[in-house]
Amino acid sequence: MDLWYSIAYVLVGLIIGGILGFYFTRKKFEKELRENPPINEKMIRAMFLQMGRKPSEAQIKQIMKSVNQYK
Repeated sequence: MDLWYSIAYVLVGLIIGGILGFYFTRKKFEKELRENPPINEKMIRAMFLQMGRKPSEAQIKQIMKSVNQYK
C-alpha cells in the first residue's frame, strides 16, 4: 500500500509542477514581449536609414507583410 501512495504523490507532484511551470513560463514570456516588442515600422525605417537609404511606404509595408507572414 505504501508503494501506491508513493507513486500517487509523485504523480500529483509532477502534475502540479507542470501546471505551475507552464503558468510562470507564460507570464515571463508575456512580460518579455511587452518589454521587447517584435519588429515594427519605426524599426524598419531606422534600419533603412542606417544603411543610407530612404525607404518608401510601399517597401515598409512589404517588409511588415513578410515579417507578419511568419508569426
